[in-house]
Amino acid sequence: MSLLFPLGLAALAAWLLPLLIHLARRHPYTPLDFAALRWLRAQVRPRQRIRFDDWPLLLVRLLLLAALALLLARPALTGPAPVPAAWTVVAPGLDATALRGSTDARNWHWLAPGFPTIDQPTPADAAALPSLLRELDAQLPAGTALTVHVPDPLPGLDGARLQLSREVQWQPHAPAVTAPPHASPAPRLRTRSDAPAAALQWLGALQRAWSTQPLAAPLADDALPARGEIGVWTATDALPGTWQRWLQQGGTVLTAAKPPAGAPVLLRDADNAPLLWQQRIGQGRLLHLPGEWNVARNSALRDDGLPRDLLQALQPPSTPQLGDAQDQTPRQAALPAATPPLREPTAWLLLVIVLLFALERWMASSARRRAAP
Repeated sequence: MSLLFPLGLAALAAWLLPLLIHLARRHPYTPLDFAALRWLRAQVRPRQRIRFDDWPLLLVRLLLLAALALLLARPALTGPAPVPAAWTVVAPGLDATALRGSTDARNWHWLAPGFPTIDQPTPADAAALPSLLRELDAQLPAGTALTVHVPDPLPGLDGARLQLSREVQWQPHAPAVTAPPHASPAPRLRTRSDAPAAALQWLGALQRAWSTQPLAAPLADDALPARGEIGVWTATDALPGTWQRWLQQGGTVLTAAKPPAGAPVLLRDADNAPLLWQQRIGQGRLLHLPGEWNVARNSALRDDGLPRDLLQALQPPSTPQLGDAQDQTPRQAALPAATPPLREPTAWLLLVIVLLFALERWMASSARRRAAP
C-alpha cells in the first residue's frame, strides 16, 4: 500500500485536541479540612500522575482522527485486483452460447471494448481485435490462462503478428455469415463548366480508367463539389472564396497551379521527376498537377501508368484486414510488465469514519448522562 498524498498525515497533529479535552475535563477533587487533623504535621503531597477519564471514548476519538488523516493521505493498493484463474473471450460474430455450452458464464466475455460478459447483448463487430487482445493481456495477471475464440478468416488485422505475454488457447471458428470485404469506391471528379475541352477529354478518360462511371456533369459557376468528390480546378488563377472554404472544411481539390515552395511531393514520374504535390489547407488537401491539361502538349498525361499511380496517391492501399486465423496465433513474448492500476479504498474508509463517528457520539452522550446529577 502506498500514499498518494503523504502530507495528509500531518492531520494526526489533531490528536492533541481530544487529549487536552480529556485532561481539562477530569473530575475535580476538593480537599476538606478536618478539625482533628489540624495539629498533625504537614506531609509532602505525592506527585500526581496523568490520568484520563473515559479512556474508551478517548480511544474512539483518536481512531476517528487517525481515519480522517488516512483519508486525506489517500492510501492506494498497488497489487493486482483479484481475477479468476482463467478467462475466455469470444469475438463478436460468433455464437457465444453454442461455444460455451453448459460451462459457467461468469468467466466468459466478449472481445469488445470493456470486455462485457456474454450474458449482455452482442456488441458491434470490433475491427481492432489485436489491439483489444493486447489491452486484455496487459490487464490480466501473469498467472491467468486465456482462451480466445475468433472467426476464421480473422478481421481487423493491423499488419503485425500478435505478441502477448502469456500462452493463449487459440480457437478459430467459421462464422455463420461471411461478409464480403469492403472496397473503397473510386473517387469521382467534378470540374467547372468553363473547363477547356482538352481538359474535359483527359479527365473523362481518367474517370473511366478508375471506374465504369463517366465523368460527372460540370458544375455551375456558383456550385461546389459534393462531399467525397474531388474538385478539379483547371484554371491557373487562385481558387475563389467558396472553393477555399469548402477545401478548408475537408474537401480535396486538384489544380494546375504551381505548387508553393516546400510542398511535399506525392507522386513522381518514371524519370523520378516530381509530378504531383500535396498541400494541407485546413482539413482538406490541395493537390498540384502543374502543366497544361492537354494530352498533345503534356507528355506526362500520356503515361499509361498515370491513372493507376494517381489513384494510389489519392487512396493509398490499406493494410490487409483479413487473414487466416490459424496463421495469426499469438506468440508468447517477454513484454514489459504493465503498471498495475491503483485502487483507492475511499469507500471503505468513509464507512469506517461514519461508524466511528456514530460510536463516538453514542459514547459521549452516555458519559454526559452518567455525569449528570
